Amino acid sequence: MKALLDFFTSVRVAITLLIILICASIIGTLIPQGRSAQEYLVRYGQFSALLQRLQFTQLYHSFWFIALLALFALNIVICTLVRLSPKSRRAFKPKIETEPKNILSLKIKDKFRLGLTPAEAREKIKKELSRRHYRLKEAAAERRHFFAGRKRVLGWFGSDVVHLGLLVILAGGIVSGLAGLRKDLTFVENQTLPIPGANFSARLDKFITEYYPDGSVKDWKSLLTIIEADKPLFQKTIEVNHPLNHRGYVFYQSGYGWDWEHPSLEIWVKKKDDPGYLKKVWLKVGEKTALEGEDLELKVLQFIPDFVLDEKNQPATRSLEPKNPAAFVEGWQGEEEIFSGWVFAKFPDFSRLHAAKETNISPELKDVQAPNYSVIQMARDPGVPLIWIGSALLMAGLFLAFYWPTRELRIVLEEARGKTEIVAGGIGAKDREAFQIEFENIMNSLRKLK
Repeated sequence: MKALLDFFTSVRVAITLLIILICASIIGTLIPQGRSAQEYLVRYGQFSALLQRLQFTQLYHSFWFIALLALFALNIVICTLVRLSPKSRRAFKPKIETEPKNILSLKIKDKFRLGLTPAEAREKIKKELSRRHYRLKEAAAERRHFFAGRKRVLGWFGSDVVHLGLLVILAGGIVSGLAGLRKDLTFVENQTLPIPGANFSARLDKFITEYYPDGSVKDWKSLLTIIEADKPLFQKTIEVNHPLNHRGYVFYQSGYGWDWEHPSLEIWVKKKDDPGYLKKVWLKVGEKTALEGEDLELKVLQFIPDFVLDEKNQPATRSLEPKNPAAFVEGWQGEEEIFSGWVFAKFPDFSRLHAAKETNISPELKDVQAPNYSVIQMARDPGVPLIWIGSALLMAGLFLAFYWPTRELRIVLEEARGKTEIVAGGIGAKDREAFQIEFENIMNSLRKLK
């Protein structure tokens, strides 16, 4: 039991847990959380499966991260409780010093006589220290009277308030990890999607991408309507750093893209022996269309927005941007395949067509149109209020610990030939120079008492 207590009260254990949590949080910041398996595959390739197994893609909801938070919280609780009892006794049941020699051993001390009786001196001292906001505790013995004066007692508990703030913040993190929700919603214009775990829906009315003159993206804007009970409630334009809040749910503009599963492809058909011949047709993936005036049908089997050959020499996409659009096209005469192969929008001369029989038909991929979609990240963090409360407690604790130091006075009055001998000392946990000045001012005021 003692070994377990020593383990959880160890500062080394607390620092180790804190370092692990910080490193894990850095990983969670660098790796986008809660995205689709396809996006992780595009970003990280063969490592995506490992990242998902280790729960790095859902880090803040993972069992091991929440377990680390719980262990860190337990360490703080035990450390606080072990140290809280001595502090409480010192704060609420102070020991009154009765030996002048112990007071004179303090770094801040003084000794002098007053031309007053002990009873008169006692009342004057009580009035002077009360005026300076010291709370007094008294005791008496034969020919002696003892004072214990203290102020800013809460300063002793600054570190405990800091620990309480950390515990509340950790509780907020655990609550968000267990009950929180973070999900990317992909909208196309005029699409309505139900919000998971809520009794309302959201509809994307319009999506706008603004560009800089050099063609780079300047801003994304989504005009979103919140719908409850099949009735529009309100409408708001959200963009980066301007989210929408509703019933504990926050909606952030996260990204955009194209719906490559349903593109429309413009295919130009030319003849090698007739430079003036040109036919233009629009096709969707999987669709077959007859070429007007020709005994030929065209079909698109596959489209890739950013064509590349992977490590197995198989067609794949390097990104979801249309950087190297390519389509796999087939030409048919009845039930007979005439040609098939890849055609490239940006490199028409690089087409790789396999001709099953002699043909002078030459297809080219000229244009690609796909509906834009807006990626809206929806987040529900029920632990956020706890995190705010914990942060306030943390700041209050730091203030108490550094700017509200406890000050103690220990005074012994002793009758000496009709006068009163005073032995006084002080203890200041922090800001000792300021306390030294205050102590000297108090002693000078007491010397002037008549």
